Amino acid sequence: MGNTFHGGGRSLSMSNGSTDVFVDVLMLAVSDLAESGWEYRFATLLTLQDQSAVGRGVVGFDLEEIDWGGSPGEQAAAKNFVLRVLDLALRRHRWDELDYEPPYAEGFLRQYREMVEAFDPACAEPQNALSPFPGPEEAAMASCVRHRVLCAPANWDACVFCNASEPPC
Repeated sequence: MGNTFHGGGRSLSMSNGSTDVFVDVLMLAVSDLAESGWEYRFATLLTLQDQSAVGRGVVGFDLEEIDWGGSPGEQAAAKNFVLRVLDLALRRHRWDELDYEPPYAEGFLRQYREMVEAFDPACAEPQNALSPFPGPEEAAMASCVRHRVLCAPANWDACVFCNASEPPC
């Protein structure tokens, strides 16, 4: 069983292992870039893709279900942030801190970047209560001291790296 991320009529499907790596490298980047409320909400969405916490084969989200903002300026800023996160991850930001070599991560990041680049946030239709996009009160602003990445508040006390370690740190 795998996981799928959707956007703009395109999909990126990955095995559970590839999804773990995808989320790991994105968390390293998003944790170092997030500054605004929306950016921390997007970081929370990424923390919710942690299969060690929510289960294997059940993660993924649709770009159309994200609340990109109410104005063209907000939408452009949000999309730009996601592209910056992907670009930083593509530059192998902090990959030296991983305890493994992610050989396929770059390909998945490039595919997802193409999806985001082609996506028009004005076409998004967030479902409010049904949307996977966290609200402002759910923004991931707590950071794991050991791994220096953001954690999902109210869902678990550990980051994606703590959740994956045996035993949890």
